Amino acid sequence: MSEIKLRVMSGMRSTGPLHMGHYFGVLKNWIVLQEQYTCFFGAMDWHAQMGKYKESFEVDPIVRDNIAEWIAWGLDPQKCCIYVQSLVPETLELFMAFAVLTPMGWLERVNTWKDSTEEMKQTDTHNLGRFAYPVLQTADIAIMGASLVPIGKDQVSHLEISREIVRRFNSLYKAKLPEPKPLLTENAMVPGTDGRKMSNSYGNFIPLSEEPKALEKRIRAMPTDPQRARRENPGNPEVCPVYGYHKLFSSDEDLKWVVQGCTTAGIGCGDCKARLFSNINRLCEKPRETKKELLHNTNRLDAIIHDGVQRVRKEAQTTLKTVRAAMKFFGGVQS
Repeated sequence: MSEIKLRVMSGMRSTGPLHMGHYFGVLKNWIVLQEQYTCFFGAMDWHAQMGKYKESFEVDPIVRDNIAEWIAWGLDPQKCCIYVQSLVPETLELFMAFAVLTPMGWLERVNTWKDSTEEMKQTDTHNLGRFAYPVLQTADIAIMGASLVPIGKDQVSHLEISREIVRRFNSLYKAKLPEPKPLLTENAMVPGTDGRKMSNSYGNFIPLSEEPKALEKRIRAMPTDPQRARRENPGNPEVCPVYGYHKLFSSDEDLKWVVQGCTTAGIGCGDCKARLFSNINRLCEKPRETKKELLHNTNRLDAIIHDGVQRVRKEAQTTLKTVRAAMKFFGGVQS
């Protein structure tokens, strides 16, 4: 008998191009997980609409760009289900089943809602969709029958409300939906090119598909150890953002070269940045070309998305039958 694999669900909000923070924080883990579990990876466009509803036309191109990026960097549609959230309408039905039993107090205490209230008011995104975000997130997980959600230790509390919602549903209706548990993963923290947290809003990110000339220009503009005002001044790599990137992209031999050269002024910052550019560009070359091919060959990309959505919807419809039967809510009526 073949071993039954546990189910994993994860997704990315389709709000913009992916950068190195997405790769090291999420995508790299997904590529490993697809070999070990039954995985469902979603482009979460409804979640994106909560902040981009005035520019809804921008979301679809982002979805396609993101999915092409995932595949280019190593997600295999034959090993996992890749889908688009809004193309699985069953999720919204489960969202309603969860919404009617979720107390307002649970949502009001969510930190991401409380801490972002002023920002949301200023950007006109203080809306019901964002308030109910945790409920839709729970539906995203439960509709797949997933029991594991890959997150870092700092995100465990964010999953707790999903556990509470599923637990309440199971208690009320004597159901057995899997209660999602965190699958703790090591997420490398990628600093921005200016040393702050990498963020699209700061403009300090490195896009995954950056063309070589633009990538080189971005790296050359990175700040370095302020003590190295002149080429002959020795520096401290540990306070230099460029060295932080070397730790992610360079070999042990290169790291030794950087430390030796920087601390003795044997190399200049330009030399250090040139080596970093070479290493990053080498890593990006194949994914960059694969992504271009996918976006150019729209039929192939459409087929991958269509196949993933159909596979996911089959699982989602099975979950809904279980949910309706447990609720005794038109459980036996065929539409």
